[in-house]
Amino acid sequence: MAPIQRKLGEGYGNFKCGPDDELIPLIDHANVACGFHAGDPLIMAETVKTCKQHGIAIGAHPGLPDIQGFGRREMKLSPEELTAMVRYQVGALKAFLDAEDVPLHHVKPHGVLYGMMYRDPDVCRAVYQAIPKGTPVFGLAGTHHETIAKELGLPFVAELYGDVKYNKDKTLVIDRKKKAWTPQETKSHIASQLHTSTVTAITGETIDLPIGNHEVSLCCHSDSPGAVEIVRAARGMVDEFNREQGYT
Repeated sequence: MAPIQRKLGEGYGNFKCGPDDELIPLIDHANVACGFHAGDPLIMAETVKTCKQHGIAIGAHPGLPDIQGFGRREMKLSPEELTAMVRYQVGALKAFLDAEDVPLHHVKPHGVLYGMMYRDPDVCRAVYQAIPKGTPVFGLAGTHHETIAKELGLPFVAELYGDVKYNKDKTLVIDRKKKAWTPQETKSHIASQLHTSTVTAITGETIDLPIGNHEVSLCCHSDSPGAVEIVRAARGMVDEFNREQGYT
């Protein structure tokens, strides 16, 4: 099955990063910012309540402590710092979930932290050590995300991306600011991942994406230009794919 997930609650104060209210009814899983790269207590509380109203499974989206850089600038942190900051963020979101009697569904690290983790097993291990036992982690299959999750006994969900491009080494192109996608680019990008587990890299090569036997989730971003159109297109394609595969 291929659910759709979305990053939410990535505002601060009275600033909203994306059209969360329009996106929430279109998704299955929400990755909620936990205050370090974006989000604040009121936004977290409101996002949890809204997701609960729509029956959306909620996960923590911890990032580097860098609001100005939106968690997309690399930082050098010790393993102890990484574990502590992720535990702090997951714990903050869990407090709001507990208040609404909603379970923590998963953890999916944000931005450049996510990239640091699939390149460096020590960074990945430090982050995963902060995650409550038995909590699924969302990550990039075939990388340290998958191997360290297995090492630590954490359930692993493989991610595909509806609005992020890939390098030829199968890693993600993490932009500080998201670029616009045409409808045709979006549909082609998603279709190849869903139906053939392949994608066209930014250098033109067709690359295979390792999925294995894992549950799969398609990730999109609320700060992408045209986010609502991207998710609507993804929703239709994922629903059709799930029907074809007999998942619904």
